[in-house]
Amino acid sequence: MEPVDEIYQQYADEVKRFLVCLTGDPDLAEELTQETFYQAIRSIRRYNGACKRSVWLCQIAKHLYYDHLKHQKRHPTLPMEELERAAPENDGIPEISLLRRDAYVSIHKAIHSLREPYREIFLLRALSELSFREIGEIFGRTENWARVTYYRAKVMLAERLEE
Repeated sequence: MEPVDEIYQQYADEVKRFLVCLTGDPDLAEELTQETFYQAIRSIRRYNGACKRSVWLCQIAKHLYYDHLKHQKRHPTLPMEELERAAPENDGIPEISLLRRDAYVSIHKAIHSLREPYREIFLLRALSELSFREIGEIFGRTENWARVTYYRAKVMLAERLEE
């Protein structure tokens, strides 16, 4: 069996292209690509070689996308940018300013409730805009590890913000 990094390097672009075609959303495709490789690592023992490895990975990706769609139906959300665009200008309207401030405080609390290394990786990526390669180097780990850990941090944040 090839090392995980080699498998990722060899198939990540193909899986992401498949997901972009499936979802029509490059950002979602990137997230699902990372989760695909995480799930593949967890279930590598079940890969029996009956199909090409790329096909197996795309099957995992497809199932993750379907799970994402099911979750979206149950918990529809709007990205923060859409909420800000949809909200009327709050010039002089204290209620809207208060609601925004409460939302930002909730997000801040949720970020700081994450345990390490999730909190630090999320902040390095979101605020410092470091690449996954750079984050991996900081922690003495791989780029893939940084991607997966960042994705998990985002999932944890979403769960905490739903509560």
